[in-house]
Amino acid sequence: MTDEERTRRKSMLAELFHDQAYHPMKLKELAVLLDVPREQREELEEVLNQMIAEGRASVSKKGRYGRPVRETVSGTFSAAAKGFGFVNVPEREEDIFIPADQTKGAMHGDRVEVSVKEASGGRRAEGTVTRILERANQTVIGLYRKNQNYGFVIPDNQKLTQDVFIPAGKDMGAVTGHKVAARITDYGNGRQNPAGEITEILGHVNDPGVDILSIVRAYDLPEEFPPEVMEQAAGIGDSIRTETEIVDAGDFGRAERPRQTYTAEAGDFGHAKQPDGLATEALPEEYRYRLDLRSLPTVTIDGEDAKDLDDAVTISKESEDHYTLGVHIADVSHYVTEGSPLDLEAKRRGTSVYLVDRVIPMLPHKLSNGICSLNEGEDRLALSCIMEIDGSGTVVGHQIAETVIRVDRRMTYTTVNAVITGRDEAVMAQYDGFVEMFDLMKELADLLRAKRGQRGSIDFDFPESKITLDGRGRVVEIKPYERNAATRIIEDFMLMANETVAEDYFWQDIPFLYRTHEEPDPEKMKKLAAFINNFGYVLRVPNGEVHPKEIQKLLAKIEGTPEEALLSRMTLRAMKQARYTTECTGHFGLAARYYTHFTSPIRRYPDLQIHRIIKENLHGGLTERRTAHYAGILPEVAAQSSALERRADEAERETEKLKKCEYMAGRLGEICDGVISGVTSWGIYVELPNTVEGMVRVSDLEGDYFVFDEAKMEMAGELTNRRYKLGQRVTVQVAAVDKLMRTIDFVIVPEEAVNR
Repeated sequence: MTDEERTRRKSMLAELFHDQAYHPMKLKELAVLLDVPREQREELEEVLNQMIAEGRASVSKKGRYGRPVRETVSGTFSAAAKGFGFVNVPEREEDIFIPADQTKGAMHGDRVEVSVKEASGGRRAEGTVTRILERANQTVIGLYRKNQNYGFVIPDNQKLTQDVFIPAGKDMGAVTGHKVAARITDYGNGRQNPAGEITEILGHVNDPGVDILSIVRAYDLPEEFPPEVMEQAAGIGDSIRTETEIVDAGDFGRAERPRQTYTAEAGDFGHAKQPDGLATEALPEEYRYRLDLRSLPTVTIDGEDAKDLDDAVTISKESEDHYTLGVHIADVSHYVTEGSPLDLEAKRRGTSVYLVDRVIPMLPHKLSNGICSLNEGEDRLALSCIMEIDGSGTVVGHQIAETVIRVDRRMTYTTVNAVITGRDEAVMAQYDGFVEMFDLMKELADLLRAKRGQRGSIDFDFPESKITLDGRGRVVEIKPYERNAATRIIEDFMLMANETVAEDYFWQDIPFLYRTHEEPDPEKMKKLAAFINNFGYVLRVPNGEVHPKEIQKLLAKIEGTPEEALLSRMTLRAMKQARYTTECTGHFGLAARYYTHFTSPIRRYPDLQIHRIIKENLHGGLTERRTAHYAGILPEVAAQSSALERRADEAERETEKLKKCEYMAGRLGEICDGVISGVTSWGIYVELPNTVEGMVRVSDLEGDYFVFDEAKMEMAGELTNRRYKLGQRVTVQVAAVDKLMRTIDFVIVPEEAVNR
């Protein structure tokens, strides 16, 4: 029985067991009811046993199967520093609270079975861990501390709240200060620490590169590609073979090649006639079915350091209110075929991970930086979404097609912005033949963004950090990464392509992967509305329901105010996480009815997966059998991709925090200007202009006894009435840095000392 058949059968049985008319049956009776042949009854029994293990079914002493006798669910345990935790169950809107004495020794990330006591009186549902179904942490990465006859590993992951005991003789000779990997041999019981043995010494905590390597190992990020994957990659060519026919080429060169334009009819896309006297390049037989778009002016626009260029753009304007936008995405699925070693490894990785000092790619560099990268001057295979857009920013027609493209210029956000915003004469002269194209891009992007704004699309513009390292991996500079007009152009075009593809395949009713962002929880919205009301703002949430346009209006009102940073973060936290699903339920944050991820198959597995479906559909190959195949595998792909995306995000955040601590550790005693970005009962958070954030502990606030005013989100002195509030500018001194806990402590520098 395949995984997809097993998943389908589990869903069918679960639905049957919860039917009010169902009475518990024996295996033979169930087999007859479900029309399962005698030779497949063992497989049916195996599925039932798995459901029992997952808490989704029960069996009586007389062998009758039915719904669980207890109200149990299974989910993922998330630990908190104080010992309690929460269990996330995909089918439930809210996590289940697990008291510290009810965890049964579960560690962060474990899959557990929980007996649920449902919520009452407005409180969160509470539960007890009854069984640990799957351990998430076979190995722990951390700092070793040696005692006389034994030692402990202090986990790097702060959500692993217990140190791991290392008995004598199990330490591989590690000494205090070594970063190590420890295999857990005994998980303890919640009251007794887990025990283990050291399996690898990564290096001393102060050795270059050990800090990031520790994070890579802690998150179980893959470092090397298996031999069979590299072998398959090595067999892929470096270029697309073309056959060139010279017909009295004369003095014509590539830059002077005449340009074709799209017409409104799909059949005319990419088929402009070559004039006499020009070199023409014929495609090999295997590519003849593709649209040949190599004569269109085509650019990529990315960051200066980008090497995996997976999207290119073409644009033209036929009339005052008629644009043709082509978004051309690297055809990775042509090389990474379903079930191949490359595909299985890409699925296992889920996404490329961008750490501060390295990239852990989803695909080997031979593909990601080579044949799949849309490099300047090279023929490349692409999957293109070509859109006809009217003067209001509405897509009035589109075509999705397999194409061959050739990029004319590899542009950067900086250079394009210098043209469209700075009107830099030197840069405009350098790219003389493309200035009109860039201006047209900005014109269309402004239209698309305005249209999204009208429907309520939310744009959280939190400053990202750009961290620069030297050759030894030490931080030399941290500054905000600034979005500019050029980055927004590409964002706007990719969003439009994603929406267009999602809508197309939704209405075709074909199994597909969507990027969904569900509506916020009504209770959280009510609490948010009450909270922001303290600052004089109103968020309309009738019955807890909110339209994204209301949040958009709020963000517009608070822009530039002292409370902007806090209220933006609070609003974001009140919303749900976006994820991959097989149901098209819309994207709340973008106010989009249809949305998917189509534009980055080099670095995201869901994009690669839907490219396969699109291409199979274009070739008429989506038979009933293949449709059932995709319907069976996509739920697992969606769940796994969502989980791996979260893992990558966490690892990226941890490396940033680590490097920020390393940077500030070399600046102890320095005095800096900052802005209060958060106020809590335990202290004040201050953000520096370079995006580094640290905390002033309430115990370090001198000259008064300070009390936290939650309604006003400020710290007030009882005697002096001195107040520290959101957005207030303060001068701080770097007091302490804990690289292990990844925290930075500031102290306030009094005004009189600053002015001295």
